[in-house]
Amino acid sequence: MIVKRKTAMNIRKAHRYLGIFIGIQFIMWMVSGLYFSWTDLDEIHGDHFKKETPITTSFQNLKGPSELKPDLEINSISLQEISGEPYYYINQELLINAKTGEKLQEINEQQALDIAARYMKADLEVSDIKRITETGEHHEYRGNLLPAYVLSYKTDENLKAYIGAENGDFRTVRHRDWRWFDFLWMTHTMDYEGRDNFNNTILRAFSLLGLITVLSGFLLWYISSPTVRKLIKPKKKNKL
Repeated sequence: MIVKRKTAMNIRKAHRYLGIFIGIQFIMWMVSGLYFSWTDLDEIHGDHFKKETPITTSFQNLKGPSELKPDLEINSISLQEISGEPYYYINQELLINAKTGEKLQEINEQQALDIAARYMKADLEVSDIKRITETGEHHEYRGNLLPAYVLSYKTDENLKAYIGAENGDFRTVRHRDWRWFDFLWMTHTMDYEGRDNFNNTILRAFSLLGLITVLSGFLLWYISSPTVRKLIKPKKKNKL
């Protein structure tokens, strides 16, 4: 296979510019892949900040939901402990005391602190608490139940815990290593909004360009390899 010098130069130039264009993304894929393979997911989830088993209270003489709210049609129900009191969370919208039937619109700051204390390790000190009603697309609590209370702790890891305000549910914790993981996961999937869409256009385009870059590199090797030229020339002489 004989390729004109101009064609070979064009292939070489295309390979070089493709390498420059997608090289940074290739580095990010490698760096993020290394990070994922060397990290412990339990630590990323913040399990080392939480108690192995949350503190729970045994309750007696609870009334049934139908007894407390006889006219209510129940589709879903869960039992929540809030500041030592049992509450039913019904149909993902109604929070009522399982003893008295009293409705709780949403938990307050002190109740959020009590819930967090059941899950988080005792040596962690809360430095701030606030109620949030909205999050952006890139917020660390995106896609979770709102409104919510966010508790900040006095740690070097900028640790935060999130509690659902409407149902008193301990939702999640976020810290420095999780935020690094989240950033690198974003660069790995190239989904700069939701993080988890592997079918996005940018990822498809860069994957295709990466394949073209690799194939152009093989083509360059083929047309410029002395070994290949030696193998081709004798065949031509034999034909003559």
